[in-house]
Amino acid sequence: MKKNNIGYLLREGVRGVFLHGFMSFAAVCVTVACLIIMGTFSLILYNLHVMIIDLEQENEVLVYIDENYSEAEAKSVGSQINMISNVLNAKFVSREEALQDFAKEQNNSTLFNGLDSDTFRDRYVVTMEDNSLMQKTVDEIRKIDGVAEVTAHYEISNGFQTLQKVLNIASMIIIIVLFVVSLLIISNTVKLAMYDRREEIAIMKMVGATNSFIRLPFVVEGFILGFLGAAIGFFLEWGLYDFLESKITTIDTLQLITIVPFGEVIEMVAIAYALTGFIIGVVGSLLSIRKFLKV
Repeated sequence: MKKNNIGYLLREGVRGVFLHGFMSFAAVCVTVACLIIMGTFSLILYNLHVMIIDLEQENEVLVYIDENYSEAEAKSVGSQINMISNVLNAKFVSREEALQDFAKEQNNSTLFNGLDSDTFRDRYVVTMEDNSLMQKTVDEIRKIDGVAEVTAHYEISNGFQTLQKVLNIASMIIIIVLFVVSLLIISNTVKLAMYDRREEIAIMKMVGATNSFIRLPFVVEGFILGFLGAAIGFFLEWGLYDFLESKITTIDTLQLITIVPFGEVIEMVAIAYALTGFIIGVVGSLLSIRKFLKV
């Protein structure tokens, strides 16, 4: 394409934005609203995903060491446990610590003052990187010499895995539905703007202009509208997220809800908004103008 044609297309695209100021404003507002709805919902799902991962890390596996092993031998077993790829951390708990923890759980430490710590066994509290591999990891731990018993709560792990799968499927479906709805809304909004230029398009067709030559200025216009909507929506989402984060932090004094700082997801959100705004603007314009090219 010649430079003159490129300049013409850009000028026409920008002119179209300002020529139909109210409709352009409406298209940008609708884009912003749709992006904020999708972005907010996606960020909520992402935070739920992070919270589930944190809860999974609290699903600990207890590894009991052979009672005939000394503390030094028991600690040597820990190095072998930590060598297993899926093991995130293996915390050693001596017999004395186990006795103290047991007494605290019973809320009566004096009652067990005369109890010998040899009644308990040295143990490891093991957390895993991926709880879906718990069964395989536990099987590997059991093969280590000195491991007498392993206690693992598979039902909790399976529950978290099921919840994560349901969350992933639900989020994918809802985001796709919201995206399609947004695309249709933008398409109809841009179509109203193009309706005012139907005679201009018809004249251009009659004098021999190609469909591509007619279509491209509208694509540029759609791109500009999509970019503006994405940029405005991104900064509004940023402000809304920070506001909600500060409010939740103030209300949740027990810190039961974990909110991921926006700085950790800012790149992901920016890229998602830019791509979505581009697709909505360009594809919406292409869908809108198709009807007016049939003259």
